[in-house]
This record gives sequence, structure tokens and C-alpha cells, in this order.
Amino acid sequence: MSTTYQLEFERPLREMERQMEVIEAEIAAVSRDDNADVSKPVIELERLRDKWRDELDRLYSNLTPWDTVRVARHPRRPQTRDYIGMIFKDFCELHGDRRYGDDPAIVTGFARLGSIKCLIVGHHKGRTTREKLACHFGCAHPEGYRKALSKMQLAEKFGLPIITFVDTPGAYPGLGAEQRGQAEAIAVNLREMSRLKTPIVSVVIGEGGSGGALGIAVSDKVAMLEHAWYSVISPEGCAAILWKKANEENNNAAAVALNLTAANNLRLGIIDESIPEPPGGAHRDPEAAAESIRKWLTERLRDLKRIKPANLPGRRYQRFRKLGECSQVESEQEVAAVETAG
Repeated sequence: MSTTYQLEFERPLREMERQMEVIEAEIAAVSRDDNADVSKPVIELERLRDKWRDELDRLYSNLTPWDTVRVARHPRRPQTRDYIGMIFKDFCELHGDRRYGDDPAIVTGFARLGSIKCLIVGHHKGRTTREKLACHFGCAHPEGYRKALSKMQLAEKFGLPIITFVDTPGAYPGLGAEQRGQAEAIAVNLREMSRLKTPIVSVVIGEGGSGGALGIAVSDKVAMLEHAWYSVISPEGCAAILWKKANEENNNAAAVALNLTAANNLRLGIIDESIPEPPGGAHRDPEAAAESIRKWLTERLRDLKRIKPANLPGRRYQRFRKLGECSQVESEQEVAAVETAG
């Protein structure tokens, strides 16, 4: 029941987990005696398990935005390669941007989603220390975005839909990346993805930070996992800019102000749907999370395949033009004052 890594807000669960481990050890020891009565400890264990599940549901149904960011960064949370293995078949990875090299922080390749042939593009953070360093913790270089775009254009050529998985704190900000045109690579992706005459769907599976996320997320349909975040900047970056210090208090305030949760993004019209996660987050039941994503992808791609490819860029353009729309509503007092003055 217990894990090697636990989030701070999950502290109420830890004592119950320790109690359950003690009772399980007691049952194992007593059960060696054929005449032993284990009914009482078994009943107590079931009671604790029910209490643990109730507490888990309570905690995850009342997450603060900052706690949501922590869940999205959980080291056991499924990543792009995990979902590829659980959702798709016959994955054939494609490498390189034909200009500079291959960026392991961006994964691309052809695969099958059931009977649907498609292209997969996604950020990958890495699981082991060596892999994380190689992938720059999911922060892609310009060659990563150029690789993604070249493979997307290949998918358009063959009339295949594109599926992207977003999971990055942001594009890599290093000197070499800037010298090789980081901003230009992302800008070109935004422009060219908006023009592709093939269906594009995106899922924010963990972190969706700034242009690094948007560089592969100009799509016809965008969804987020329930405990993912998607924003113009990370809470720490926002806190450092606004209050010159990224501490716990400021990070929490920034997370609230950024409206970065799936519920916030759905309310603001930035995403189209929020995909529910298993109780306790995707890291507790990756297979269930993958199944929810698979169903959403299948349904959205079937809907989009009914649209003529030539009409997709126009619809995509209108979708993004609507972001940030607002209207001014005058109060009754203001209307009355204007009428009186007139």
C-alpha cells in the first residue's frame, strides 16, 4: 500500500498505511496456525482499507492548484512512452530533424490506435536519472520541435491523424538551444500546425508549461488529465517574477492566480475536455488512466475524420481565435445613470 514517494498533502494516509502493514503482518504470522482465528484482524483490515479509500477520495477531490502541480510532477506518473505501450500497437519510432540531430525529449513515431493508423508525438521526461538527464527532464531543444514538425508533415502527406502528448515544464532555455533557434522553432511549429490538413488531437498528461507545451499542441481538440496543469508559466516562475521569491506561500498564490488546473482551463475554454483520473491519480493506476485516454482519443478521431481535411485548418483557426474573448456587461446602475444623464 505504501510507496517510496508520497506527497505532503497525503500525510493523513501514511498512518493508516502503517497500521494496515502491521495487521497484514499479524495475519500472515497467525495464519500459519491452522487453528488460529484471523476473523478479527481481517475485519479490522477491511475497515482500515475502506477508511483509506474514503480519505484518498476526499484528498483528491479537494486538491489546491499547487497540490495539482505536485501530482502532475509525481515521479511515478505515467509518461508518453508508458502510454504508447499501454494504448497503441505496432509503434515504429522515428528519429532526427534532418538538420542538427535527435532530441530524446520529443518522441515521434507511427502506430495504431485500434484500427486507426496515426502519428504519435509527445514529450518524454525520462524515468531513470540517466534518462532524465538525456531528456533534459522533458524540456525539448529546437531540434525536438523540428523533428516533431517534419514527422507531422509526413503524417499529413499520408493522410494520417496526429496525436500529441504534452508533458513539459517548458522548452529548454540553455545557450545552445537559443543559438540554434529555440523561439523560431516553436513559432514555426505554431504556424505550420495550424495549417496541417489532417486531424490533430492533444492530451496534456502532466505538465503543460508555456510555449514548450504549445509547440506541439495546436490541435483540433485538446484535453487534459484531471490532475495535469496547463499554463503560460510555472507557479515557481510566476512567483519569482511577481514577488522575487519562489517559496511555498508564493508558489501556492501563483498557482491559484494562473488558473492552471484542468477545471480552470475547461471553464475558460482553453481545452475541450477534462479526462478523469483513477482515485489517487494516474500514478496509482496507470492502466485505468490509459484506458480513459484511449477512449477519448478514439472518439475524437472518429468525429474529426468525418470533417473534410481541407476544412480543418479553418476550424482550427477559429478555435484559437476564440481564446481570450470577452464582453463588457454594464450594470443596472450604470445603465440607469446613462439614461438619466441623457
